[in-house]
Amino acid sequence: MKKRLLILSALLLCLVLPVPRAAAFSDVAPSSWYAAAVGEMTASGLLRGYEDGTFRPDRTISGAEFVTITARAAGLAPRSGQCSHWAAGYTEAALQAGWYDWDELPPTGETFDQPVPRQVAVKILMKAFLPEARGDYMTESRKIADFAQLDGRYYEAVLAAYATGVVRGDSGGTFRPKSGLSRAEACILIQRALQRGSAGPAGPGGPAQPEQPIAPVPQPVTTIQGGVSQNGWLQVIDAQLCNEAGQPVALRGMSSHGLHWFPQYTNAQSIQNTAAYGANVFRVAMYTGEGGYLSQPAAVKAQAIAAIDAAIAQDMYVILDWHILSDGSPFSHVTEAEAFFTEIAERYQDSPALLYEICNEPNGGATWAGDVKPYAQRVLAAIRAQSPKAVVLIGSPTWSQDIHLAAADPVEGENLLYTLHFYAGTHGADLRSRIDSARAAGTGIFVSEWGTSRADGSGGVFIEESKVWLDFLDQRGISWCNWSLCDKNETSAALQPGTPADRPWTGADLTASGSFVFSRFGG
Repeated sequence: MKKRLLILSALLLCLVLPVPRAAAFSDVAPSSWYAAAVGEMTASGLLRGYEDGTFRPDRTISGAEFVTITARAAGLAPRSGQCSHWAAGYTEAALQAGWYDWDELPPTGETFDQPVPRQVAVKILMKAFLPEARGDYMTESRKIADFAQLDGRYYEAVLAAYATGVVRGDSGGTFRPKSGLSRAEACILIQRALQRGSAGPAGPGGPAQPEQPIAPVPQPVTTIQGGVSQNGWLQVIDAQLCNEAGQPVALRGMSSHGLHWFPQYTNAQSIQNTAAYGANVFRVAMYTGEGGYLSQPAAVKAQAIAAIDAAIAQDMYVILDWHILSDGSPFSHVTEAEAFFTEIAERYQDSPALLYEICNEPNGGATWAGDVKPYAQRVLAAIRAQSPKAVVLIGSPTWSQDIHLAAADPVEGENLLYTLHFYAGTHGADLRSRIDSARAAGTGIFVSEWGTSRADGSGGVFIEESKVWLDFLDQRGISWCNWSLCDKNETSAALQPGTPADRPWTGADLTASGSFVFSRFGG
């Protein structure tokens, strides 16, 4: 078995190890459509063939191979990886650079050697070489015969790739977004992106394209904190969350973990403990799937109501979060959501404390136009029938990161904010630029979930990256809730294992993440 693994590793490395000069491959004819690209990239030290002198142009390229070549072409230095795979250094660097999301190529390595889907490969290229490029939807989508097969999270990258000529489609006009790429095709795409971008010369040492903000940095926003008694009914004015008097306000606090998994940390004492450290908001994360509300509606609803009442008793604002995750598209349970929010909005229609987060993290191919927006319109109508002026938070596809889609096609209504979620060990400047762009377009943002860890809840704690994020949010007066108030064995948890929920907490009860986050409730 060890011998077979060594042979496999050697074969995989053949594509990405640099050589000092171009190689003549026995299976790359000089007249082939990809010969020039293969020759130039080989001469630049980006790839080589196999020991038998072949390149195997028709073989499907893996995610690890594609990311490694792209990283070297962009001059991205490897970083400490999260697994022992030969490509872990480059994949970790690409992940931290924001070229792709954790779920697309998990850093734990189990999918590194699987084919990289075309839509993911194009996203990586555009993030690496042409991060500012955009493509007009109406113009570019018409060039793609199978555009309907494209997942919504890749619209922006693929349309930009067509607009810049990085991608042209096949003779039938199809893109085949979920199919793999051959080695030859990958070489062509990387070469085109290099030529059209400004990432520097191909090969190791070429400077990477710095991320530039899409919108100008706004002037600092001076915000009021305080609780419900001080601020009253909240409202959204020019994309800014404001109090009843129209003054910018900032909410900062904790999100529970799954309400039905860690109910002890949503009791009155636990919520009071966060208030004692300066929090003025508490997010009640009510999972719909995973054994949550849809499986036991009466019990979980009772838990949610108890948590809401406990937060209100502390003069705190409280977010009731319809926490979709495994259910993917919120529209799959829109009827249940309408009924639930109708009942809750009627119960709390006279309370200025409650904010409604109607879809946590749409994912799994859910689109803005086809799933999230029509869902939001229906649920918003149900809430407004009972509570006309409460603030409503709306998620977006790709785990509440596609706020640019909402900004381009917003839900009609007042006192609406769009949620953005980030994890400091995974997401960086690219997502911050997206916030500024959305706000410049008049879209209000609420960071209803963020963590000091990587996106899977582990790794870190990334304190310096978290400071950058919170300073960014504070300057813009953007409110936030940290994930999560629990003692789970993961670095994003705020509490040490076994922390009692029935007494006040001291610094010794807090994890590294909890200690940092609690210190930032006051800004």
